[in-house]
Amino acid sequence: MSDEINHQRRRFLGVAAATVAAVEFGMTAVANAQPALSSPIAKSGGHTTFAALKQIKAGVLDIGYAESGPADGAVVLLVHGWPYDIYSYVDVTPMLAEAGYRVIVPYLRGYGTTRFLSGDTPRNGQQAALAVDMIAFMDALGIEKAILGGYDWGARTVNIMAALWPQRCKAIVSVSGYLIGSQEINKKPLPPKAELAWWYQFYFATERGRVGYAANTRDFARLIWQTASPTWNFDDETFDRSARAFDNPDHVDITIHNYRWRLGLAKGEQKFDAYEKQLAMGPVITIPTITLEGDANGAPHPDPSSYVKKFSGKYEHREVTGGIGHNLPQEAPQAFAQAIIDVAKL
Repeated sequence: MSDEINHQRRRFLGVAAATVAAVEFGMTAVANAQPALSSPIAKSGGHTTFAALKQIKAGVLDIGYAESGPADGAVVLLVHGWPYDIYSYVDVTPMLAEAGYRVIVPYLRGYGTTRFLSGDTPRNGQQAALAVDMIAFMDALGIEKAILGGYDWGARTVNIMAALWPQRCKAIVSVSGYLIGSQEINKKPLPPKAELAWWYQFYFATERGRVGYAANTRDFARLIWQTASPTWNFDDETFDRSARAFDNPDHVDITIHNYRWRLGLAKGEQKFDAYEKQLAMGPVITIPTITLEGDANGAPHPDPSSYVKKFSGKYEHREVTGGIGHNLPQEAPQAFAQAIIDVAKL
């Protein structure tokens, strides 16, 4: 799940608190989970499939992705998190496509139909690698610039893309705000309650954890879904549709490496060193941004007040209420789609 460069792990506990913070820090708080849409977007219809699933070779990967909407529409690239997949955007995608956007939703390395082109490529989950994948993906599709959206690993990825390649990003929507991290900061201990929330990170640091995750991947993912979104009553069909993405042969290796790398327990690739050096400095994001936070997010996440200064361009923060947890795009698709529409106008 998402880590951050700030040690605060608090969250706003209601609309009143969010409103106070909005006044103090110049943020906009949104009190409704499914706001009225200002663009011609259909309401959530409980979609269970995508209009098209495709494959394209990009960088070191053969990337599987969903695509919908007009080919000449402004491009929206949506990036999923762990342990989720592209179906987090199964309702967001048709909403945006109907509004005229070309929506593209790729499987990250280690998920779904995305595969490494070579068996010799390191199964590397470090933060810079995932962002480089997405830049290579845009290159392969001939996309010069896109509106980016993400949560969890996906939020971190679009944060990095916006920080390192702002010329490729028109605007971003980031759930839980600024999530760019560094190994050095991640080595610093947190208060006991915050450390407890990261139990799986420490579990993955052990060989027992790697074997346990490999043996119980789906049960593990279901537990994370339940704890990260404690009020989201997803059914078995919804979970199973996404869980198939974890059958990817590289999923366990990518997951374990990601969390071990964060703690400095696993090395990254030298070709990403220059990027990580930049990211360790906590670069400011200059492009238009809307950050979102669900009012029932049970996963570790930063307080909005801790990252407001990390966005120097046009910026809004919105709290999405109504028992919305960590997988915000799937739990509150209209709120997420509206943020994409609105950030393009900032």
